[in-house]
Amino acid sequence: MEFIRTNLPYFLAGISTGGQYALIAIGYTMVYGILRLINFAHGDVFMAAGIIMIYLYSVMPLFVAIPCTIILTCVLGFCIERIAYKPLRTAPRMSVMISAIGMSYLLQNLALYITGGLTKYYPTINWISDSVQIFGAMTKRVTIVTPFLTLFLVVGLVLLIRYTKIGMAMRAVSKDFETAQLMGIRLDLVISITFVIGSFLAAIGSMLFFSNYTGVTPTVGAMPGLKAFVAAVFGGIGSIPGAVIGAFIIGICENVIKGLGLTTFSDAFTFVLLIVVLMFMPTGIFGEKATDKV
Repeated sequence: MEFIRTNLPYFLAGISTGGQYALIAIGYTMVYGILRLINFAHGDVFMAAGIIMIYLYSVMPLFVAIPCTIILTCVLGFCIERIAYKPLRTAPRMSVMISAIGMSYLLQNLALYITGGLTKYYPTINWISDSVQIFGAMTKRVTIVTPFLTLFLVVGLVLLIRYTKIGMAMRAVSKDFETAQLMGIRLDLVISITFVIGSFLAAIGSMLFFSNYTGVTPTVGAMPGLKAFVAAVFGGIGSIPGAVIGAFIIGICENVIKGLGLTTFSDAFTFVLLIVVLMFMPTGIFGEKATDKV
């Protein structure tokens, strides 16, 4: 019983962290599935959602600030796609990648200018920030809420992709970009909606993440974004279930290592795990083998 009381908080924190990584990783994997590019600015969208929430909460009630933050984050994702990616539809992939990196640094420097480089502290969200006791272990309610909310959102996303018109368009574009365009699918609309959905999930993930880790800086999105990217690659880039499972595995392992007193190596383990997996499964756990069209 003492063993459970001692280690349960780390396991619960791992599940919670994994859920937060999953919400970010889905954004990476959806964009890659359609455009075959990595949106390196996605981690900074996660950071921007935290900054937006802090400043909105200073001028309006929390119940108004939350939906406004989500909406503005979705608008930010839409603008990033229109500014950084749409003009480069036919450009070489290297150009698009450089544009993505440039947008990432632009968001970080804008946040640096707005905040003055000072750490801003996330507001306390009632109920989910309260402490609860589980089997004698103390933790925040957000730790319990995160995995259930993540699974709910993932199921909703899968249903949207499988059974709605825009979801079928997304699947068609991900299978064959050129043929989908010839079939009359509005590529710009599909791609913009993909970015909006990814930004929506990043906004939800930021609220859950910063409810636990309240300090927000211009570079705070870098490491969660990188780990979410690793989770997407680990699970099979382009696969939503793979991204989710990869994120939960990374989150749990990371926190278990911290529980063993090896906090220094928790970040390194994530990337070592990725290297080991890709040595034996280059496309990730659920990735499909690429076939060359002749």
